[in-house]
Amino acid sequence: MENCIVGVVDDHVLFAQSLQGLINSFDGFEVALMARNGNDLINKLSTVNKEPSIILLDINMPIMNGFETIAWLNENKPNIKVITLSMDDDEETIIKMLKAGSKGYLLKDIHPDTLHLALTEVLTKGHFYTDNVTTALLRGVSKKDEESLLENFSSRELEFMELACSDKTYKEIANEMCLSPKTIDNYRDTLFKKLEVKSRIGLVLYALKNKIVNN
Repeated sequence: MENCIVGVVDDHVLFAQSLQGLINSFDGFEVALMARNGNDLINKLSTVNKEPSIILLDINMPIMNGFETIAWLNENKPNIKVITLSMDDDEETIIKMLKAGSKGYLLKDIHPDTLHLALTEVLTKGHFYTDNVTTALLRGVSKKDEESLLENFSSRELEFMELACSDKTYKEIANEMCLSPKTIDNYRDTLFKKLEVKSRIGLVLYALKNKIVNN
């Protein structure tokens, strides 16, 4: 069986080369494309004989960053799956990339075994999530009747959930919904309990998984 072709897009050359060596040591995977930013990636994709199935994408890059790159890939290469691999661990950044279509979000200090697992699961299952979302949750919500799913939430809860999937802060969400920050906190805590998640990222993943909010 042919190896899964992987691309690495990162402007830190030493890190990218180390990552290439690590992935090439994994059975079934091969890095066949290296790029320093989104623009470099676009140029190289036009010359390769076989496009990568998965791209590991950094966010903070010159010329064309990760957000711009994933938007271009969604428009022009929708079959390529993206895993974000970044030093940024703030909630808003993670949510923004997941909502943009990233199939996983990993920090650069992860264990090599986790990277191997992420590549394998994105290839076979289409996603790999580590942040406060369990496999049981992902399996369980998929069994729910999608048509009746929305009946479990009030219109204001759905409105909050949609805004929570944006890059707005909770204070900005409160202003947009014309509610107090305390009321917004109550909506958040109620939904966390109802969905059995522990963070805003878990809420976003639930909403995306169940198509309550579209990518």
